[in-house]
Amino acid sequence: MTRGEATRAKVFFKGEHDDFVVVVDSADDYQKWVSDRSIPLAQVVSSFKVFATHRHGPHGRLEGASNALLENEFGTSNEDEAVIKILEKGTLQEFELQERQGFRNDANAIGSGR
Repeated sequence: MTRGEATRAKVFFKGEHDDFVVVVDSADDYQKWVSDRSIPLAQVVSSFKVFATHRHGPHGRLEGASNALLENEFGTSNEDEAVIKILEKGTLQEFELQERQGFRNDANAIGSGR
């Protein structure tokens, strides 16, 4: 595997006012939680942070959702409650992080003065 390349998963929810994303640790953990709610959420989500894409869909730029956005969409500014609603109503999407490019050790690069 190339440096930095990894598969990640997120749950996307297209809301009435905005689009929201919650990053999960793995697709398998999320699927297990959907069928068995006794699994702690801390074992499913990467963080209890809700991201908004400002109507740019699942591939839009992720920015932290403000309390006002959460309140308008979910009726609460509590991120924990919003995370649960997104996980319940959203769709799972897997994506790959881009590989990193560049020198492995700049000190050994051509022209480094050695």
